[in-house]
Amino acid sequence: MLQRFGYSQYESKVYETLATSEQAMDATTIVKYSGVPKAKIYEVLSRLAEKGIILDAISGKKRTYAALPIQVVIDKLTREFEQDITELRTSVVRRNYGDDQVWSLKSQSSIAAYCKEMIAGAQQSIVVSMWADEFAGYADNLELKEQEGVQVEALVIGTDSVNVKLSKLHFLTPAEGTAHMERFTLVVIDGKQVLCAGMEDGSWQAIRTQAQPFVKFFTEFFYHDVALAKISLKYVDELLQDDEMRSLLMRLRY
Repeated sequence: MLQRFGYSQYESKVYETLATSEQAMDATTIVKYSGVPKAKIYEVLSRLAEKGIILDAISGKKRTYAALPIQVVIDKLTREFEQDITELRTSVVRRNYGDDQVWSLKSQSSIAAYCKEMIAGAQQSIVVSMWADEFAGYADNLELKEQEGVQVEALVIGTDSVNVKLSKLHFLTPAEGTAHMERFTLVVIDGKQVLCAGMEDGSWQAIRTQAQPFVKFFTEFFYHDVALAKISLKYVDELLQDDEMRSLLMRLRY
């Protein structure tokens, strides 16, 4: 029960035994129902008492124990977690070491959280390219940054019905025959750092770097896509009627 919150297996077993009992127990009874070895029981009870999630009292010649109500423990753990988060935020001092490493990042939720952190820290410019359903999760953040004076330019893939107000917003609707297109996310911040993410074997993976050759490459890649979107929108019928041009367009990312 409590192991996921940093408690040991024995501590979790003892607390669960006491929490599910209708009356206080002595150490011998706790050993019987919890399965914790007798040689360890007093050590475990002492730690739980110090952590403030069990009560103890002298009853006759025996010391008995009872669990704090589960809701009280939940409130306690919640407060401690929030305090730990606050300390973590304030304890890390950021330093700029001119990082040109290429870092890898996995997990869609981690990548999304990192993208939002990058966007929140932008001071001058933001360039983003995302599919429409993913872009919707960043729309409010991007609108806010533009209101703060940051230059924001976005390319949305898949639909032009996104509800967002940005000065520079481009759309690319994939042409028929490009259903194989893979998911893709690109974020460039202040012309100094880039995060590029895509699908590999069904899982999201990303790279993040401040190395300028990569930043410049992916920025140009973004404007390549914007140009492609504009050309496709204006001349799509003519281009797709030409077999050679159609074949060439199908070899591009979109």
